[in-house]
Amino acid sequence: MISISKFPRENPKVGGTPPNAVVIGGGIVGVCCALYLQRTGQNVTLIDPAAPGDSTAKWSCGQMAVGEIVPLSKPGILHRVPGWLLDQRGPLALRPSAAPRLLPWFIRFLASARAQAIREIATALAGLTKDVYADYAPLFERCGRRSMLRTGPVIEVFDSPAGIEHEAAFLALREELGFQVQRLSGAEVSDLEPCLNGRFKSGLLFPDWRCVADTEDFIADLTQSFIAGGGVRIQAQVEEIEERDGMAVGVRLGNAARVPASHCVVAAGIGSRRFFKALGVSAPLEGVAGYQAVLKDAGVEFRHSVIYADGGFSFSPMRRGLQIGGTIEFSGRNALPNYKRAQMIVEKAKRVIPDLKVDDVEFGVGYRPFLPDTKPIIDQSRRLVNVYMAFGHGQLGLTLGATTGRLISELVQGVRSLEQLKPFSAYRF
Repeated sequence: MISISKFPRENPKVGGTPPNAVVIGGGIVGVCCALYLQRTGQNVTLIDPAAPGDSTAKWSCGQMAVGEIVPLSKPGILHRVPGWLLDQRGPLALRPSAAPRLLPWFIRFLASARAQAIREIATALAGLTKDVYADYAPLFERCGRRSMLRTGPVIEVFDSPAGIEHEAAFLALREELGFQVQRLSGAEVSDLEPCLNGRFKSGLLFPDWRCVADTEDFIADLTQSFIAGGGVRIQAQVEEIEERDGMAVGVRLGNAARVPASHCVVAAGIGSRRFFKALGVSAPLEGVAGYQAVLKDAGVEFRHSVIYADGGFSFSPMRRGLQIGGTIEFSGRNALPNYKRAQMIVEKAKRVIPDLKVDDVEFGVGYRPFLPDTKPIIDQSRRLVNVYMAFGHGQLGLTLGATTGRLISELVQGVRSLEQLKPFSAYRF
């Protein structure tokens, strides 16, 4: 089924026909790209097969993780791979059936575990995350809601102080690059989150992190703002980018309808792979399954979004309930979700908070588009020079949505050079 949403354009272009931009992918990165292109006066069509808000970021922890700049490939990661294969109940699992095909990806992943590589990656990501709130501000201003972000910081808790000491070097790197970290005693953790009731001996507070009020509403509200500003959203699958003489001229949809375009943006998360041949790209993009559970009536109140470091999951209070998640799985392409992992999160959460009500629960999974070095692709195609790429954000899609949108719009306008975005090149592999 194909559905189209359109409202009268608020700010029509004066003195000529504005360019027609097509954004492929209506998740958080895609809608932010569409909004920023719209701000430059362009006619923008946003295309996605799912309903607004029903995307990977819906099934995320909902954190504006501005200091989450250290890549997943930390030193010592190689020794954990056998454990991932053997313990399918761990916070990070690898399905044995997926291991052979993922081997080249993991080789590249491990190459990013070198100390120099970690510093380079963290520095590059810090250059993006430092602008998160400034880049979201004009998008929030257009939305009717003023409460899209919760006001409190994010907390990380540990079973013992040893957990913090293990992360000391990475915490120091975060602080060196400008992100605040405050150590908490067990008593301070309990004061901030009474529902934890002395359960944890130590913690960290991230003053510059925030949590969205609801992951689904967040994306849906931004999408509605885009439509209210004159944008068109088509609920359909893009089958092909049509081209002529090294340029994209439009896209063909699943019903053979076509949408003309002066330029395109591919921001379809893991679905961006289907366009790699047209883009002239061969990037090692893999979907990593992140499982979540939403407790509609949890029976406890969380004041903050709380990461349980040793448990490998987090608690995030949302409008639609308490969202518990974070466990991730390398399951391979086209693999069916294993919702036992989502149930496993609920069981672990119940052990942490025995009073938790778990009867009314909804499970979900989002496939995070990961590249081995944890950095996204923000680039221009060398093969189709009027096509731009915005995908591979891993666990930072929600955090970096608006910043990516701004950078893509600057590339399209020619006020941002590819050299400035070299760390995020699609051709770095």
